[in-house]
Amino acid sequence: MKGLEQALATLAAVPLSQDFGKLCRVTGLLMEVSGCPLAIGQRCEVEGIDKKRIIAEVVGFNRDLTYLMPLQSLAGLRSGARVLPSSQRPNLTIGTEWLGRVLNGVGEPIDERGPAVGSAVLPLHLPQISALKRRPISAPLDVGIRAINSLLTLGRGQRVGLMAGSGVGKSVLLAMMARATDAQIVVVGLIGERGREVNEFLRHTLGEEGLKKAIVVAAPADESPLMRLKATELCHSIAAFFRDQGYHVLLMIDSLTRYAMAQREIALSLGEAPATKGYPASVFSLIPRLVEAAGNSDSEGSLTAIYTVLAEGDDQQDPIVDAARAVLDGHIVLSRSLAELGHFPAIDISQSVSRCMSLVTDAEHRQAARTLKQHYGRYQEIQPMMALGGYAPGADQDVDRAVRLAPAILQFLQQDEQQLSHFDQSLNDLMSVVEEKA
Repeated sequence: MKGLEQALATLAAVPLSQDFGKLCRVTGLLMEVSGCPLAIGQRCEVEGIDKKRIIAEVVGFNRDLTYLMPLQSLAGLRSGARVLPSSQRPNLTIGTEWLGRVLNGVGEPIDERGPAVGSAVLPLHLPQISALKRRPISAPLDVGIRAINSLLTLGRGQRVGLMAGSGVGKSVLLAMMARATDAQIVVVGLIGERGREVNEFLRHTLGEEGLKKAIVVAAPADESPLMRLKATELCHSIAAFFRDQGYHVLLMIDSLTRYAMAQREIALSLGEAPATKGYPASVFSLIPRLVEAAGNSDSEGSLTAIYTVLAEGDDQQDPIVDAARAVLDGHIVLSRSLAELGHFPAIDISQSVSRCMSLVTDAEHRQAARTLKQHYGRYQEIQPMMALGGYAPGADQDVDRAVRLAPAILQFLQQDEQQLSHFDQSLNDLMSVVEEKA
């Protein structure tokens, strides 16, 4: 009798009916569902042939129609397929066991090393921090790049953009920073990149040593736009979790432009009107929301974020470049003309700026950096005239000194891919160049 009573008690938890909708239309990646009202952001399952279920998420609605965007391929769907709402999302448990792992946009391991487990539940929404609870930036971050450490010094908790066209060396520069940084944990988001580049980045560019303290989230170009959005936001959630645990975290997103393009695909599918260069207005409201999830909180940890931003056609006035520059704490511009000359890293120091450098450096450091930039700028101005024989030594002492220092400055600004220059060494090298032949 006792077993019967227990069985009868469990019947109360069994639903008498199950609500489901029907798939009535698929346009591109957008699915229209009728008969089952669902909330925006809610997960659901769409039944395909052979009872295969495709995971999707609600992205909008229009009266009795609900719009879904899939996280997987749409192959196998048919008209009238049942759409079953998910009662709740599976929780992701996180811990330091995630270090060295490679995940997809929903936190599932793709490195064939078993499930990613931990002792804490990872929040799936973007973290929000009150402006009054953000701890000020007060300490420099060593990234191992001489030109950045000395002339564009980054602070722990800063958000900075790496602006460049395609094929100028953004990914290689990111990997150098990941290997050399003094941050305890590195979270890397490879968003919308070629699938081939993901494995190359892990094996060759980042390397075994770099991967040991890194967590990589990959959503290649062939993933759905929703998966690319989720992957980018997952990176921020992971980084914010470790920041609030007291770790110094470096977050790298390659690239912010692919994130904006994914939102553009979704917004245009929903019928939102295009605005600047085909980007709907929702894209420009989503970027600040994403960026503000990074930075410091009131914990003892820090979260520094570096976003690569693709300047289409090397146009620094591209709408995404311009929007990112407005909300970030600095920008590092990579020049194609320098890259074509074999100058690596191809950082154009005259167009780059770190808005937090004054908070983490002393007056002597800032003066040395200002002096080197001035000499480099004068040399850049006189260089075309030198090729035409228009430079006459002795006419201007400042120009003469800039010309004398030019070889040392150019050598200082260049750095081999395998060579790392830590913060103190970078500062010593800067002082040596500035004081040379005074």
